[in-house]
Amino acid sequence: MTGMNGVLERTLAILELLSQQGEGLELSALADRLGIPRSAAHRLLADLVRLGYVRQSRGHGDYLLTTKLVAMGLSYLSNTGIVDIAQPLLNRLADVSGELVRLSVVDGERLTWVARAQGARQGLRYDPDMGSDARLSCSSSGWAWLSTMSDDEALALVARQGLGLPAQFGPAAPATLQAVLAAVQTTRTVGYSITVDTYTPGLSAMSAPVRFAKQPAFGVLTIAGPTVRFTPERMLALAPELVSVAAQLAAASGASPFFKLTTDVATVADSSRKLIYAD
Repeated sequence: MTGMNGVLERTLAILELLSQQGEGLELSALADRLGIPRSAAHRLLADLVRLGYVRQSRGHGDYLLTTKLVAMGLSYLSNTGIVDIAQPLLNRLADVSGELVRLSVVDGERLTWVARAQGARQGLRYDPDMGSDARLSCSSSGWAWLSTMSDDEALALVARQGLGLPAQFGPAAPATLQAVLAAVQTTRTVGYSITVDTYTPGLSAMSAPVRFAKQPAFGVLTIAGPTVRFTPERMLALAPELVSVAAQLAAASGASPFFKLTTDVATVADSSRKLIYAD
């Protein structure tokens, strides 16, 4: 990679890689993982250290992210109003279900978890890191979002992201596009998704899209918990409450600039697709 675009791509690649390495990486390992010459990686890391996005551990000299990016993300979420709008509803659903409740938002072709409420007070708890993107092919949130698209659009998006294979995710993760499509079609029919051992071994989850009628989803509401406790029967019993809270989130979304922008973009995109198909 050369020129300004190359520098930018390399810098962002370093930040993304370090975000997945809680204990940091040494220079040589980082450069090798990204296929960047060590001299170039060192220069970029030096700039990131100078700007406060990266630091070096004193013991081994490994490079780690600082909290600067985290602070920027939290500040952004705070200013969009997403958490302020969603948190009371998430808390209520967590209390009713006794499990982890999460909200993910659609941002382009990504579905990212941004807010949560923990209903489990004791015993087994599922409590993953926030800020990560959902694997659309094997997560209940992914199926819920895909169900608001046409089959062709859903398959194209999954193909671009790639399948979540059982060896990487849960043993029940769909291994083919046809299997993903079948799950998405079922989700579309009933209005919510249910997964068991697809995203993570021993995890059950259910999700409902947050959207206006017949429009693509701009968010997804999820309840997740250990399979031994969060059984299919329990999920079916909670389905009406999940769908109801998702509808309430949609109704309240106009107060968030982020949601308003997302729904406006989705509406324009949907209109454009209809014109194309009409032709």
